[in-house]
Amino acid sequence: MAFFMHFCGAMEKIIITIDGWSSCGKSTLAKQLARELHYVYIDSGAMYRAITLHFLRNHVDWTNAEAVGHALEEIRLEFVTNHKNGQTEMWLNGENVEYVIRDLVIAEKVSEVAAIRAVREFAVSRQQEMGKKKGIVMDGRDIGTVVFPHAELKIFMTADEEVRVQRRFRELYEKNPNVTLEEVKHNLSMRDYIDSHREVSPLRKAEDAIVLDNSHISMKEQLEIAKKWVKEILG
Repeated sequence: MAFFMHFCGAMEKIIITIDGWSSCGKSTLAKQLARELHYVYIDSGAMYRAITLHFLRNHVDWTNAEAVGHALEEIRLEFVTNHKNGQTEMWLNGENVEYVIRDLVIAEKVSEVAAIRAVREFAVSRQQEMGKKKGIVMDGRDIGTVVFPHAELKIFMTADEEVRVQRRFRELYEKNPNVTLEEVKHNLSMRDYIDSHREVSPLRKAEDAIVLDNSHISMKEQLEIAKKWVKEILG
């Protein structure tokens, strides 16, 4: 790893985008790469989840364009490093909401909210601002196609549906033992459909993205594959 850090540290910083389906481990890989490269990790999904949380808490009717516009004016999003664990966490209007936004209630609504044009424009403008200095790894669903179409490395992650359902179930079960496998499967299918069929920035693979199917490989193996791609681009 020391050699990899020295190798990357001597090169110009790049933007790495990681897009793909729900529960493919996009954020896991993004965090791993950011840590290895000493890059900034930006969780775009957390931004949409935080916006969804704000809408739900304030009973915002997101089918009403005026209501959405007023609500977005009230939102301040920040990524703050937790110095106890070294993780970057999502803050909404001065409150740490990192764990609240991972709830199934948010997961059930976030794709609807993220499909709204005004919401995406709000989030994308902030994401692009964060990427001006490069040296970032960002994961999401339209990062390589809309947010950073000229990123130097674009990864599109996928995995078998059953594998994704099991991963998501284990993640949610730790926080809510009452959640069922059927609920998780329904939620995942619904999110896949909405993400890939929405009018604004639908989920799709960028033409120059590299596909990474991690159905049957470990987190360590997928990191090694991604590191190899980074080295090839940095020359």
